[in-house]
Amino acid sequence: MIKTLVAYFSWSGNTKGIAEKIQEFSNSDIFRIETSKPYPKNYNDTAYGIAKEQHEQGIKPELKSNGDVSKYDVIFVGTPAWWYSMAPAVKTFLENNDFNGKKVVPFITHGGGGKYNIAQDMAAIAQGCELVEPPFVVYDSGEGSEKELQAWVKEVLAK
Repeated sequence: MIKTLVAYFSWSGNTKGIAEKIQEFSNSDIFRIETSKPYPKNYNDTAYGIAKEQHEQGIKPELKSNGDVSKYDVIFVGTPAWWYSMAPAVKTFLENNDFNGKKVVPFITHGGGGKYNIAQDMAAIAQGCELVEPPFVVYDSGEGSEKELQAWVKEVLAK
């Protein structure tokens, strides 16, 4: 039997909502990627301050827990699109785990920018993984996309 995990980072709650739906549709375990030092609650302080600085300087924040992907075959990895990339906390999570032989399935929330090269970047960091494409990409909270999400999860798990 295939063992699945949904691992996600969410600042505003949009990615969390999608992650919880994926968990429901796939009967997966779930892991919230959290930084040791929380991001500010103010959008501008986070988006145009810390997140931008981390992106530009390649800073990967320390996490409360690295999680453990060792017992999973398929790992859905969720991130908001920040500064044309995945959230820095997701990079830390990917670097701190061994994805060799695992299927990595990206899902991305964004505020208008799209998916960028996030899926390919995930595969490059998660050395030895099999990237499952296409990623699920949704604007904002993905309101109204539940049927598409459920069909995507079913298709991913059939691969």
